[in-house]
Amino acid sequence: MSETGILAFGAYIPRRRLQRAAIHAANKWFAPGLGGLAKGERAVANWDEDAVTMAVEAARDCLTGIDRCAVQTLSLASTTLPFADRLNAGIVKEALTLADTTRAADAGGSLRAGTSALLAALEGRQTQLCIASDLRKARPASEAELTQGDGAAALLIGQGEVIATVVTTHSVTVDFVDHYRASGADFDYGWENRWIRDEGYTGLLGGAIRDALKQSGVVPETIDHAVIPISARGVAAGLAKKIGVRAEAVADTLQAGLGDTGTAHPLLMLAAVLEKAEPGQRILLAGFGQGADVLVLETTAALARLPRRRGVGGHLAARAEDHNYQRFLFHRGLLDLERGMRAELDQKQPGSTLYRHRKAVLGLVGGRCTKSGTVQFPRTDIGVNPNDRALGTQEDYPLADRPARIVTYTADSLSFSPDPPTYYGTIDFEGGGRLVAIFAEVGAEDVEVGRPMRMVFRINAHDEQRGFIKYFWKATPAVEGEQ
Repeated sequence: MSETGILAFGAYIPRRRLQRAAIHAANKWFAPGLGGLAKGERAVANWDEDAVTMAVEAARDCLTGIDRCAVQTLSLASTTLPFADRLNAGIVKEALTLADTTRAADAGGSLRAGTSALLAALEGRQTQLCIASDLRKARPASEAELTQGDGAAALLIGQGEVIATVVTTHSVTVDFVDHYRASGADFDYGWENRWIRDEGYTGLLGGAIRDALKQSGVVPETIDHAVIPISARGVAAGLAKKIGVRAEAVADTLQAGLGDTGTAHPLLMLAAVLEKAEPGQRILLAGFGQGADVLVLETTAALARLPRRRGVGGHLAARAEDHNYQRFLFHRGLLDLERGMRAELDQKQPGSTLYRHRKAVLGLVGGRCTKSGTVQFPRTDIGVNPNDRALGTQEDYPLADRPARIVTYTADSLSFSPDPPTYYGTIDFEGGGRLVAIFAEVGAEDVEVGRPMRMVFRINAHDEQRGFIKYFWKATPAVEGEQ
């Protein structure tokens, strides 16, 4: 029987990069000692993004050039899932238009939930989409506010033409409380940094890596890439030196331009390594959180044949420099601004309606008339072709991954928006279909008739009265290579 391994990888990093200097400039009157961390930038999700929407985008990147019908199981690892009692992975499944027979599960409770879910997938025989995503809150004027970032990564695990196989795995579980967040709390509570470094990183994680290599007979010097997702300065390099891993093998922690993405970070760093790795190389992957997971992987010749994806490098390059710290606080719910009466809308979402129209709302699935070929959104029993109002001839027609172009657009500064003004307009899909859509990640210089657009899964509205999030698809400018 074929060996289970990694078939593909993908990533998502939000476009906005908040400058750490802007964060420190606003808070140095209170916390001047944080100036040493005020270098570089961190990725910040927009107001309409969360762990679920970022997971969808990472999964879409991972599945580039792959038939989604192959996916049998889906897992979503995160410590910041938006719903405590609703299958968050199920929302991702609907957005990706996977089969209803897809098994889905959420994973959490620790920052190593991503590597633990990966281990479980590698030990199975099914084709599993393993996603990790985090959007964490931090107290203003804290170290975490400067060092954290937002992002997601996805790995497709299964049998067949794998790009990386498993050499060995090792795990330890110890209730080492370096930080914690109680249920219902917004922020983590952390212990003293030196103790965490000495007992946690050096002792617990370092010992787990050392034991994994020793038990498997893997010589440390043969590791080509060491993925040690610890953002504290010098820790990854120090661990590698003690274990005997070559200094040049230590992977970039992505701290300068991204930040620590929590549960997603081991998988994000692994995706970044796979983008540049060569066949036949060994990769050490570690996950830390109330214990440690250690995996040693070896790349195969299939890595060179994997279809190109946007990945970590493409997302890091597609950045928009941001200095607006106040907007960041507002989008995180840490600053209450006057919203005005136009924001006083009842956003109640009937569950019955969402269930009936889940393909259209969550999957952006339209209809195509099998008689005339006319594409429409939404799908209806009666076709929209004025020359042939055919009845009952519609078939499902997914639109989310089809290129589109702007037909008309406007900017609305009257209605409430968390990020005014609201840009929206009519878009036409390649191959047919038209939709009036809200635009995401745009300014006045980004919208023009004929501009290529791609669809992204985003938050449409918050029902704050009932604690429900309404998702839908928005249009964002396509980057080079997406058309």
